[in-house]
Amino acid sequence: MGGAAEPVLAGRRIVLGVSGGIAAYKAVELCRRLVDAGAHVVPVLTEDAQRFVGALTFSALASEPARTDLFSGATGGDPIPHTRLGQGADLVIVAPATAKTLGKYAAGISDDLLCATLLATRAPVLVAPAMHTEMWEHPAVQDNLATLRRRGVHVVDPESGHLAGGDEGEGRLAAPERIFDVAVAVLAQGHDLAGVRVLVTAGGTREAIDPVRFVGNRSSGKMGYAVAEVAARRGAAVTLVTTQGRPVSSAIEVVRVTTAEDMHREVVARFPETDVVVMAAAVADFRPKVVAAEKLKKHDGVPEIVLEPTPDILAALGERKVAQLLVGFAAETERVRERAAEKLARKRVDLMVANDVSEPGAGFEVDTNRAVLVDSSGAEEDTPLLTKMALAGVIWDRVAERLGRAETREHP
Repeated sequence: MGGAAEPVLAGRRIVLGVSGGIAAYKAVELCRRLVDAGAHVVPVLTEDAQRFVGALTFSALASEPARTDLFSGATGGDPIPHTRLGQGADLVIVAPATAKTLGKYAAGISDDLLCATLLATRAPVLVAPAMHTEMWEHPAVQDNLATLRRRGVHVVDPESGHLAGGDEGEGRLAAPERIFDVAVAVLAQGHDLAGVRVLVTAGGTREAIDPVRFVGNRSSGKMGYAVAEVAARRGAAVTLVTTQGRPVSSAIEVVRVTTAEDMHREVVARFPETDVVVMAAAVADFRPKVVAAEKLKKHDGVPEIVLEPTPDILAALGERKVAQLLVGFAAETERVRERAAEKLARKRVDLMVANDVSEPGAGFEVDTNRAVLVDSSGAEEDTPLLTKMALAGVIWDRVAERLGRAETREHP
């Protein structure tokens, strides 16, 4: 405890969730370790947890009084505690995580303060399951854990040993020191991009036809926003050039644009002072050559719209790069791998993230994605279907390796 952990945990806000299992008493030791290492710990106990350990114990040891109720603040305290806790957290830990809590979290059920906080946070989440062996091995529990892992949740698997009831088997809560070490490793990931200047583009550009209509695409910007958020969490200085008005971390500088020309101007101007550019935006390939000054009327007949190419931003950056690292995206509907490799070579890109947007769950306007990552050395990596936040983490892992920072990463 302490030592190397202290710089990582100092001042970090950690929500410590405790759910209802006999192992809840071990969370007291975990709370003490986190506080001693400099973390700001806010305990959140479920109703069932309080059958095993008292909220007063955690209130005495933690940085703030223990929270136990989703609605108790509505009459004068904090009316939306889950939102405040979720948005303010650098890490959420659930130890012990019972089968009930894991099932509700996987299913998106928010009927208590802990589960509502889990759904309201964008911070990394670490769960430490604890339950009897038969429950741990049940397919429903394992399916829920697989879902959470796929969404990017960190899991500290239980240990084998003596269980409540006198028998032995797998399902015993991991030792508090082990959970502590994994928590430190998860938060340490937030430092591997410290000092790196990152520019991310997001959303689909709009190319005007007249004052009302435009040529556009179906991009929601979700992938680009996920890339920006994860980079900021891992310590990068992030600028997001976007066509969208989605909420984003206050640590990220946001530059709003509309057209491909706008985006080209903003990105190229910032490029010399940038270390990594991730072009996640869906930039229109064509725009109307002439934009009508007035709204086109139906009674005037079908207009003839002549298109011209828009600036190729990624190619322009490839021509200008000196030591910068370029990450491109390729949204394809066929021959995905082949076209990604060709685009990577032609535009002098270091890493290409390609996906088949015709595949269910991997295209526009959804929260998941499946991709193939092709880098300039010829290496390829296929990802399973992941949340876009989890895929962003994979992308930044590869970028960190290219930047020579892989040795600073720990993978719990």
